[in-house]
Amino acid sequence: MAGDSELITASEWFIVQESEQIMRTTETHSTVFLVDDDPSVRKGLARLLKSAGYLVESFASAHEFLDRIGHGDSAGCVVLEVRMPGLSGLDLQRELKAFTPISIIFITGHGDIPMSVRAMKDGATDFLAKPIHDQDLLAAVQQAMARNAEDRVRHAALRELQQLSSALTPRELEVMALVVRGRLNKQVADELGTVEKTIKVHRARVMEKMKVTSLAELVVVAEKLGVLPGQMMPPVSPVPNATLPRTSPPPA
Repeated sequence: MAGDSELITASEWFIVQESEQIMRTTETHSTVFLVDDDPSVRKGLARLLKSAGYLVESFASAHEFLDRIGHGDSAGCVVLEVRMPGLSGLDLQRELKAFTPISIIFITGHGDIPMSVRAMKDGATDFLAKPIHDQDLLAAVQQAMARNAEDRVRHAALRELQQLSSALTPRELEVMALVVRGRLNKQVADELGTVEKTIKVHRARVMEKMKVTSLAELVVVAEKLGVLPGQMMPPVSPVPNATLPRTSPPPA
């Protein structure tokens, strides 16, 4: 769509070029991380997922998983038991917000409606009740992997824009904030107590540092960075509608 192409700024061109590679890398090197204190559950789910072609790493506790994710790439998804000794699954979900995007599928034998609502509102991709039907888990993992690939591309784009904006001086940030709100150079100069010629210089430097060539592009960048009020860049993990835990049918 033409409208979509207009939203791609010069500062994001390299992100667009690399998006397909990021998606391919995520698909190729993505891992399903199993976090459950029940060894029999870990063993059974790992066998199923490996048979479906996934790379699998298993952990007996949330702390054990946090130690791992802090020392390596986390592309993929986590199949996470809600109730565990020590750090619970919901606690771990909060901790993971500090890391690069990773999708979460909750599993539990003791789920309830408030728990599932909370998990889904906080960004989980699914909430499955034990015993888990094989196809339910495989479908949930496939969906979680696809979302993670998209999240990582979006995260990389935002991170690059943040890096570009970090090069702006405090005065350039002030000028940018006013310009993207529709102020003319003379109005910006009056508001900041300087002359129009100085504002033109600051504005040119902002455009150069943010790698944009038009005011429209700068407005898009400002929205994603949160400089403008209102709709910002979508969160790394879009919040789905809260649903009840899905219970697998008993085996035939």
